[in-house]
Amino acid sequence: MSVWVDADSCPGAIKEILFRAAQRTKVQVTLVANHYMKTPASKYVNLLQVSSGFDVADDEIVKRCTPGDLVITSDIPLADEVITKGCTVISARGEKLTRENIKSRLNIRDFMDTMRSSGIQTGGPPALSQSEKQEFANQLDRWLNRHLSGAQ
Repeated sequence: MSVWVDADSCPGAIKEILFRAAQRTKVQVTLVANHYMKTPASKYVNLLQVSSGFDVADDEIVKRCTPGDLVITSDIPLADEVITKGCTVISARGEKLTRENIKSRLNIRDFMDTMRSSGIQTGGPPALSQSEKQEFANQLDRWLNRHLSGAQ
């Protein structure tokens, strides 16, 4: 059981929650990024630095994750791929992405891409709120408790 983090776009506050959880529960957390980032000195937290390039980090997560693992990402196509492999996905905003909701999220993403490519300014996401951080921590705790107790 491992936690894989799409770390290039993961907010620092979410990484800190993951670092504390890794230490507390002794669950392996691997940050996958195409640039160096500082991680705590812990045998439970690793950085896997991959080469730069489109979807290189995503492809590495897909290649290495196994059914039952947790993937932290807000990248909808990556989430779709790892859900298909049997992983659980939580976005940095605390949303659990599932087989039931991922296709509609892909459709929304594609629609927004179409709007942006036609010149419409859609703006970026708002700053991460305290309630979203709390929801992420709650979702993470639920996953950890389920897996540490042996229940699937």
